[in-house]
Amino acid sequence: MSENREETLASFQNITAIDDVGEAIYLLEESNWDLLAAIHKVIPQDDTPAENPPPFSVAASSSAVEMLNNLDMTSHTSMEAMAGTPSSSSPASIVYNIPATNSRTGGASTSGNNGFFIDSNLGRPRDVTFTIHFKNKIHNILISDHATIGELRARIFELTNVPPCRQALKGFRQRDAQNNAAVLKNLNVARENVLDLTDITDLTDDGDSPSRLNESFSLNINLQPEDRTIPLKYPGTQTILDVKSDVFSITDIAVRHQQWSGWPDNVSNDTTLAQSGIDLETNLVLRSSEGTGASSSRKTQRQARSNSNTIELDSESSMEEYEDASEDFNADDDLFAESPPQNRLKNLMPDQVNDEIIGSIEFVQNYIQRYGEPHPEFYQGTLSDALAEACHKPAKDRKLLAIYLHHDSSVLTNVFCGQLLSCESIIQTLMHNFILYGWDLTFESNKNMFLSAITAAIGTPASLTVRNIPIDRLPAILIISKSRSNCEVFSVIHGNVGVDDLLSQLMESIDLYTEQQRVEIREESERAAREQVLMEQDMAYRESLEADRAKEEARKRREQMLATERKRLESEKAEQEAKRIAMRMEAERTLPAEPDPNHPVGVTKIRVRKPSGDFLERRFTADTKLNILLNYITSLGFPVSEYKMFSGWPRKDLTTMNTEDMLQDLRLCPQETVILEER
Repeated sequence: MSENREETLASFQNITAIDDVGEAIYLLEESNWDLLAAIHKVIPQDDTPAENPPPFSVAASSSAVEMLNNLDMTSHTSMEAMAGTPSSSSPASIVYNIPATNSRTGGASTSGNNGFFIDSNLGRPRDVTFTIHFKNKIHNILISDHATIGELRARIFELTNVPPCRQALKGFRQRDAQNNAAVLKNLNVARENVLDLTDITDLTDDGDSPSRLNESFSLNINLQPEDRTIPLKYPGTQTILDVKSDVFSITDIAVRHQQWSGWPDNVSNDTTLAQSGIDLETNLVLRSSEGTGASSSRKTQRQARSNSNTIELDSESSMEEYEDASEDFNADDDLFAESPPQNRLKNLMPDQVNDEIIGSIEFVQNYIQRYGEPHPEFYQGTLSDALAEACHKPAKDRKLLAIYLHHDSSVLTNVFCGQLLSCESIIQTLMHNFILYGWDLTFESNKNMFLSAITAAIGTPASLTVRNIPIDRLPAILIISKSRSNCEVFSVIHGNVGVDDLLSQLMESIDLYTEQQRVEIREESERAAREQVLMEQDMAYRESLEADRAKEEARKRREQMLATERKRLESEKAEQEAKRIAMRMEAERTLPAEPDPNHPVGVTKIRVRKPSGDFLERRFTADTKLNILLNYITSLGFPVSEYKMFSGWPRKDLTTMNTEDMLQDLRLCPQETVILEER
C-alpha cells in the first residue's frame, strides 16, 4: 500500500509541478489518495478546451501524459461513465494541459487556462452544498455548480440580509472566487463546502471590541510575470490607495495600470484595510495592464530625465557618440508614441450628459485616464448629494464643498490639473478639509445642467458667480460653505495661480471657515444644552404624569377590590341568612303543639333567657325529647351551631347532652330556666 502511495505521490508531483511534498500529501489525503480527484482540485477545469493552450516543457508534458495513461483503469472507467461515451472514443474528449509552473503559487499562467479541460458533454450540472457560518448561526444552501459566485451571494443575502457588496467570504481555495462572474464548476468546489461569512461593516470599530484599525496587516504581493513576492506590512488605517501608491514606488507600475487579484469585491481606493474584510495575512497577485515595451520606455525616459541635469559632454567625446545617444532617446520617444494620442484629447465629460451621476462618474474616470496618478479624490454623485455630504451635517462634522470647474478650451487647464492638482500637499489638504466635486463646463449643454443643479441646491447667487467666470480664468475652484442654515459661495479660486498661491488660498479659506465653524459649534452646543434641559423637564413631567396615573389606577383597583370583597361578604351573609331561615322554618315545622296545662302525662314550663336578657316561655310535655327543645331554640333564631344552652343548677351545657333524653330525665320539670350564650 505504501509503495502505491509513493508512486501516486510521485505521479501527482510530476503532473501538477508541486515541489512541496507536505502540500502534495495534504491534497492527496484530502482526495482519499484518488489521483484524478486531487489533480482536479489543483488544476482548474473549463467546459471547453482553450484554442491556444500555454506552452509547457516537452519533458514535463511527455512524463505527465505517460503517467496519466498509466492511471488505474477504474479512474478511466469513471471518466467514461461521466462522459456517457464508449471507451474507444473517450480519450478524444479529454485534453490535459500540464502547466510548467505551479498554478497554486501564482506562477506563470494565462487567463486561468492552465489545467486540464473536459469536453462539454462531461459538464453535467450537479448540486453542491454550502454551509454558511454567520454570527453563531449556520445556513445551508443547495445550488447548482453551473451557478456563479454572484448567484451564490444573492442566495446568501436572502438568508442573512447581508448585501453582496458587504459579504466577505472565507473558505474558497481559489482567488477567482472573488469574481462574481466566476462559475462554481470552474472553481473545483467540492460537493460539500463550509464558508465563513463576515459583514464588512462589522469590521469597523464599534467601541466595545478591539478594532481592526489597530491590527497590522501582512500583504504578500506576488508580482507577475516575474513571479516575485513583495512582503509589505500596514496598519489597518491605511487605505487601498496607499498600498497601490507604495507598490508603484517599488515596481514602477502606475496605479491606473495595476491589475489586482485577491481584493474583496466592492472595495474602493479609499477603503481602509480594516474595512476591506481581508485576513491579517493576505496573498495578492499584481499584473500590469501596460505592455512591456511601454513600461520599459517609461523607465528609460525616467532615467534619461533624472540624468539629464548631471550629464556633461566631455570635450574629447566624439560627435558620433552624441548622435548615437540622440538616436536612443528618439527610439524611446517612438515607444511612447505607441499609446494613442487621442486619449489625452478626450473630453472629461461627453456632450449632452443626461444624468448628473453618470456625468460625475465619467468625469472622474476620464480625469484619471488623462492626468493619471496622483490625483485628488472626487465625489461621485449629484451636486446635491455632495452638498449634503459636506454641509448638511452638525457643525462639528461639516466640511467645505470645493467644486472644481473644468474647461478644455482654457490654456490654464493642463498646468492646473497636471501640476497643481497633482501636488501631494494640495491633494492632502483637499482630502482632509473638503468634499471635492468636479464638473466639465466645456460643452454648453453640460454647463446649463450644472447651472440648474447649483441653482436648485445653493441658490441663484451661486449660479451667477459661475456664469461670470470668464473662460480664460478657468479652471476654477468654487468653495461653498454653510453659515447658519444657508449655503453660500465662500470664495472663488481661479486657475491663474501657482501651487503656493493655491495652497495659501485653500488654507485661508479653511482658517476663516474654522473660526466660523467654532462659533456655530458653540451655538449648537448651547442649543443642545437647552434642548437637553427641556427634554429632561419634559421627561420629569411625563414621569410625574405617569406616577399620578399609576396612583389613580392603584386607587381604582383598591376600590374595585373592596367593592368585590363587600359583595362577596354580602353574598355570604345573605347565603347564611337564607340557611338560618331555612333551619328555623324546618325546626318550627318539627315542633309539636304546645300542650294544655292539664295534660295527663305532665307538663313542664321552660323559660329561655336570651343573650339580650329577655325571656321566652313555652310548655312541653314531660316526655318531650331534648331535640324538640333545641328545635324550639333554633326556631327562635338561635341555632345550636351558634349558641349554647345551659341549665340553671347544676350548670350544664344541654347542647352537649344526648338529644334523645327526655326533659324529665334531665330534671327540667316541672319548670326550668335555660340560658342562651353565643359560642
